[in-house]
Amino acid sequence: MARILITGGAGYVGSHCAKTLAAAGHEGVVFDNLLFGHRELVRWGPLIEGDIRNAGALDALFSTYRFDAVMHFAALAYVGESVTAPSRYYDVNINGTRTLLDAMVRAGVRSIIFSSSCAIYGEPDAIPISERTVPNPINPYGFTKFVCEHMMDDFGSAHGLKSARLRYFNAAGADPTAEIGEDHDPETHLIPLVLDAASGKRPDVTVFGTDYPTPDGTAVRDYVHVCDLADAHVLALQHLLDNGDTIAVNLGTGHGASVRQVVDTARRITGLEIVARDAMRRAGDPPVLVADPNKAGEVLGWAPQQSDLAAIITDAWRWHNKKFGSEGTVVGESVEKPL
Repeated sequence: MARILITGGAGYVGSHCAKTLAAAGHEGVVFDNLLFGHRELVRWGPLIEGDIRNAGALDALFSTYRFDAVMHFAALAYVGESVTAPSRYYDVNINGTRTLLDAMVRAGVRSIIFSSSCAIYGEPDAIPISERTVPNPINPYGFTKFVCEHMMDDFGSAHGLKSARLRYFNAAGADPTAEIGEDHDPETHLIPLVLDAASGKRPDVTVFGTDYPTPDGTAVRDYVHVCDLADAHVLALQHLLDNGDTIAVNLGTGHGASVRQVVDTARRITGLEIVARDAMRRAGDPPVLVADPNKAGEVLGWAPQQSDLAAIITDAWRWHNKKFGSEGTVVGESVEKPL
């Protein structure tokens, strides 16, 4: 059993990883300022409230617990906001990560699993995107993730830090038991927005761009189930605990789904009307972003098991019903509507 510090563990991906860590026999301690995290999602170990930019709070935490590794999820993650308020992103994502790495060095903790992003690649020339693609982020959010990865290399050279940088594509879905799930405010991810439109929380969902060079004209993205992401984190932890080298791997499925496919699948899963309103493309939205996930399979033995689009939306809809209430209840891949 290992004891893991989970920064941002009250958030979406962090909470799912905390549950998966506990199921694997590890002990997780969540450190979160609850700005975007949710207290009720912390169910598999203690919650320590604090900010990763607070060196004193981190030192106190590392002196209270002996950690074998850190899983670092704490960050700001709204691409649009990063463009209009870059200072916040440099402060929280870069300065916060530097403060955390310094505290790890002082405490003698030398292993970190980092929540990175495909946003470091920007608008790549070749699809699928492999780890050989040269990073070229096009927004401050992606740039902060790239800088943090570079920092970890520098801390590795200076202090022997080993890191596993997991570059997510589109995290989606929810725990199949609906115990935890996705709950952002504001919400910007496509699948929960589509489900909001299904349940009446919003009147419609906007389809940004219908003239892309894709089969149906809408943008294509690689959706990976959040529980598959959580499994990858546990495998990355074991890799580092077994004295594995620093790694950076893509976490995706290797195939994509268009916006229209997501909407159509949600209509089938929920059995409800979903109004989709077409709009102009957004600046900086590439037509296709799909991962080459082969390196994660080779290095970690990871392969997504739950990332079929129907399974993702079914699990997300079950969570949505439990959290927010709606007109139907998921039964497998169908919905029973109340009389």
